Amino acid sequence: MIEVHDLAKAFGRVQAVDGLSVLARDGEITGLIGPNGAGKTTTFRVIYGLLKPDRGHAQVDGLDTTEQRIEAQRRLGVLPDVRGLYPRLTAREHIRYYGNLHGLSGPALEARIEELVQRLGMAEFADRRAKGFSRGQELKVALGRALVHAPHNIILDEPTNGLDVVSSRAVRQLIREMRDAGHCILLSSHIMAEVQALCDRLIIISHGRSLISGTPDELRALTGAEDLEDVFVQALNPSLGLGLPRAAAL
Repeated sequence: MIEVHDLAKAFGRVQAVDGLSVLARDGEITGLIGPNGAGKTTTFRVIYGLLKPDRGHAQVDGLDTTEQRIEAQRRLGVLPDVRGLYPRLTAREHIRYYGNLHGLSGPALEARIEELVQRLGMAEFADRRAKGFSRGQELKVALGRALVHAPHNIILDEPTNGLDVVSSRAVRQLIREMRDAGHCILLSSHIMAEVQALCDRLIIISHGRSLISGTPDELRALTGAEDLEDVFVQALNPSLGLGLPRAAAL
């Protein structure tokens, strides 16, 4: 389970996150949705220990991501917004390196690498150096790195960005299977069809604050909109006069 309580983080005069609370449960896919600059990536970076909050805290399975950073990171797999591959390493070497960082080695690690290579469709380029990879190939390698240690909690920032239709469908199916196996999955996506196809619960945020949250059906009932894209637009547009309550307990 991933929890964020009253999180605040500023960069100079820019208040990136302002009192945000998030709860992502085991066995569910939770979507953290908002426009560019809403605070999603900053929130993710606090959760996986890259940033320290100015106020509030984040926890992974009850472990504080600031005070118990290493322990929390072992329970977490992260697909970040910036993939950050090493150009001289092959796809397989990237996944092996991250496996080593998580204490994996030997035949068990090699079997896990091969499983991910096959599952993510990387066989054709698994032993090529990353320099010159397409965006879709980079994403698959980054996803393999995130999953190599079979983490219970998974953060996915734009998990199908750059993938073709077939690969996107395969990744979505993998995400659903991880959810069905009891994993906690927190994702962000600008593709509303993907959000609609995957998410069990949604948290719509803007300017670092939560606007509304609930299941897709609950948000449709609250806004009177059938399409999640319309739900999103109405939640962000105060001029529509919906009187939407700010989400608190999730």
